[in-house]
Amino acid sequence: MTESTAMTISRAPSLACVPAPRAATENSGIIPMSLRTVHFILPGGVDDPATPSGGNAYDRRVSLDLPGFGWQVQGHPVDGRWPRPGDQARTELARVLRELPDGAVVLLDGLVACGVPEIVVPETERLRMAVLVHLPLGDETGLDPAVAAELDAREREVLRAVPAVVATSDWAVRRLVSHHGLAPDRVHAAAPGADIAPLAPGTDGISQLLCVAAVTPRKGQHRLVEALAAVTDLPWTCTCVGALTQDPAYVAHLRELIAKYGLQDRFHLVGPRAGAELDASYAAADLMVLASYAETYGMAVTEALARGIPVIATDVGGIPEAVGRAPDGGVPGILVPPEDPAALAAELRGWFGEADVRRRLKAAARGRRAALNGWANTARSLAGVLDRLPEEPRRAA
Repeated sequence: MTESTAMTISRAPSLACVPAPRAATENSGIIPMSLRTVHFILPGGVDDPATPSGGNAYDRRVSLDLPGFGWQVQGHPVDGRWPRPGDQARTELARVLRELPDGAVVLLDGLVACGVPEIVVPETERLRMAVLVHLPLGDETGLDPAVAAELDAREREVLRAVPAVVATSDWAVRRLVSHHGLAPDRVHAAAPGADIAPLAPGTDGISQLLCVAAVTPRKGQHRLVEALAAVTDLPWTCTCVGALTQDPAYVAHLRELIAKYGLQDRFHLVGPRAGAELDASYAAADLMVLASYAETYGMAVTEALARGIPVIATDVGGIPEAVGRAPDGGVPGILVPPEDPAALAAELRGWFGEADVRRRLKAAARGRRAALNGWANTARSLAGVLDRLPEEPRRAA
């Protein structure tokens, strides 16, 4: 295997959509006598700071933390327009899998694996595979119905063929089991962790809104614009942090919408931010807002809560799990229906107009902050799945 094909992922994450790692004491006392190897098949660009995503952040972080639970990670990034790659990407993925030794443990990012069953499924005969699903392929917003149906069928074929599937929330586990008819004992949750960060001082405690999400139809920024257009009498400013390159047509539409409502001086698309810039965006925020149509978990939610920032978000997928509750039962966020900017606008009016609401949400956010699970929990869960893979692939068995 050439050096360009396999790389050991042992560097620090390059994108600050992953906050700085928690102190190493979280894994203290865990010193494996020997490390087994898992080959991690990743989308190319997993380290590209221009296209941050929760899936990329998750992949990088668990690659760093898995050695603490007995698994050395050999990363194999494969460039391509996943999940619908061209011929070159398909050939490269087939080559990477073909060159792995019989019986190797392989973890595949679902974005790469689930669209190409003709490549992945035959390799289940000799490789010990698990697939990590960040988002079911057919759930991406804006897909042509025929394309969504085709991706859905391809994903089902892959997930039914591998011995283990990993999802990023309990909701996502239920979704995959019911939607694809999978055996419940083969689908496992490994929810994203969060690194506790300094409490965000905010701006004035009320008016600075923050949305952290790639600017795509699934993230619903157009509904956020519509909601804010209904409350222009309130003194808000909204900063949207996230990649602007994934769907240029949607970004252009969003800019037109912002201009239509005269919000150019109040609603800012600032592109991706990392490191100190991203930290500064969180530090200035008084409230996190998220208008997604689909989320398997919602890492931006827990990243905000890790700084004590309350959340108003859509009630979809795994977001209620990410919002969670403080130890005293307080809820650190407000959930609204998707596709309902009027409901979002009403809750924003409540946030601005009712000091008791703000106090309650901020107190709950600080309580939830202290109770968030770290990334070591995620790596422990994922390592447990790898530990339980069948000792022999299907052909050998």
